[in-house]
Amino acid sequence: MIFDNQYIQERIKKTETLREKGINPYPNQIKKGTPSATFLSECAYVHDIAVDEGEMKQDKTKSYTLTGRIKFIRIMGKAAFAKIEDADGLVQLYFNRDDLPEGYYNDVVKKLFEVGDIIEAKGYPFVTGTGELTLHCLEVNLVTKAILPLPEKFHGIQDQEIKYRQRYLDMIMDAEVTKRFKLRSKIVSGIRRFFEDKGFLEVETPMMHPIPGGANAKPFTTHHNALGVDRYLRIAPELYLKRLIVGGMEAVFEINRNFRNEGIDATHNPEFTSIEFYWAYKTYIELMEVTEELFDYLFDNLGLERKLPYGDMEINFTTPFAKVAWIDSIVDIGGVPREVATNREKALSYLKERNLKTDENWTLGYVQAELFDEFVEGQLINPTFITDYPVDISPLARRNDENPEVTERFELFMAGKEIANGFSELNDPLDQYERFKGQVDAKETTGDDEAMHMDTDFVKALGYGMTPTAGEGIGIDRLVMMLTNQHTIRDVLLFPAMRPEAVQETVKVSATDVCKKCGHDVMEELKPAKKGKGYFCLDVAACKGRASERT
Repeated sequence: MIFDNQYIQERIKKTETLREKGINPYPNQIKKGTPSATFLSECAYVHDIAVDEGEMKQDKTKSYTLTGRIKFIRIMGKAAFAKIEDADGLVQLYFNRDDLPEGYYNDVVKKLFEVGDIIEAKGYPFVTGTGELTLHCLEVNLVTKAILPLPEKFHGIQDQEIKYRQRYLDMIMDAEVTKRFKLRSKIVSGIRRFFEDKGFLEVETPMMHPIPGGANAKPFTTHHNALGVDRYLRIAPELYLKRLIVGGMEAVFEINRNFRNEGIDATHNPEFTSIEFYWAYKTYIELMEVTEELFDYLFDNLGLERKLPYGDMEINFTTPFAKVAWIDSIVDIGGVPREVATNREKALSYLKERNLKTDENWTLGYVQAELFDEFVEGQLINPTFITDYPVDISPLARRNDENPEVTERFELFMAGKEIANGFSELNDPLDQYERFKGQVDAKETTGDDEAMHMDTDFVKALGYGMTPTAGEGIGIDRLVMMLTNQHTIRDVLLFPAMRPEAVQETVKVSATDVCKKCGHDVMEELKPAKKGKGYFCLDVAACKGRASERT
């Protein structure tokens, strides 16, 4: 039982006491009060009120109602100070026994209000002796009683597992976390507005596919009982979006959830968010230009500086971004001799000599991809377009007319990570069929479970004719990482994928196995009393805080 803890049981008893006093611990009629930021702004003038020495700066003619969660409370006999937090931030409250209904301060505020509770406070503004703008409460009501105690604010949530599993608690304890996810929401909204303003249509495509397609990735498999067939959670919406171009839509986008049955690390989560957009009568050159426009739009509308910190690096987002051809990046940035980078056997030997991954079945493009991953990618700090990828690792991209060995494709990198992938689309149905067939052959030869499947319906769609088109996908999660200086994808996902939580045996704590002062019952945080009877908290400051909440 999650509420067996003795300290929690005491808080539950307080909800019962509230009900006995005729106070509903979970009322539904209370409305949101004035935002704390508005209160602090509108009442800033109180600091400047002229008063005689020893008098209080206050304005009893003004009345405000504030609502928020108690983050701190200090009881001082006949009076108390508290700080409550709403979506805007913290604001201080002052309670005085004589200003509240008879018995309310002693019997309710002192005994039944605790850190974590959500309250409503009504009163007037004044400035304390320490110069802090505060609400002098004339009425205070409980909005929601919290029966689970918050972690110690001084320590915050140190356990990363708890931060990710209980994101709601992480947000309660750290305003910066909430701020980060609000920025993420604004980024997604900004991307949507940008493309709508460009005349793109937002569309929805299937999330369960008859075959996996649109990217090289291992899919999740599910089963449709009514049809009696397997389905694959989408790894990319690309092939469906291009079907819409065939159908006559000339500019479409989808902000989509994708699912890939792969490992979890700093930049990969099994489900992730990206935007894919397809634009008729455009090429990959124009995609790079519109990508730069998108970044300028986001930075201008979000009020971000063009140079942002990322760990011990600084990323310069000033446009235009650098553009480097695939082979040139391996040679000039990766330091691999050109005669090695352009020769399959020499490149394989180069990798083997350095004890790096190799496969004798790899084509030259796959060998070059390994060289790129090892020697180039990590050095691409400022936004950089890598262009002209080999055909054999670009099964959906259009061949370059001047050099048919490469495609009109780019990837955008920053801080050593891929952010976007775009290309002029292959619209030759016969070439597309052969490319798919090559992927199928590679799957059989190398056992590559990420290689693409044959999508005959998509080839059929191309057979009806698709206009010259360019398409691109941008990873929103990684983009948010870059813009918020986060180094693991879990810190930009509200609810990241986690291993199943280990089942822990419930340890029954006896009535004597708690702190004698505050009732804390986490054995790892207690020490035996000197005379061997009972326990005391190791953290004296935290103990005092808990004890004050109980009084």
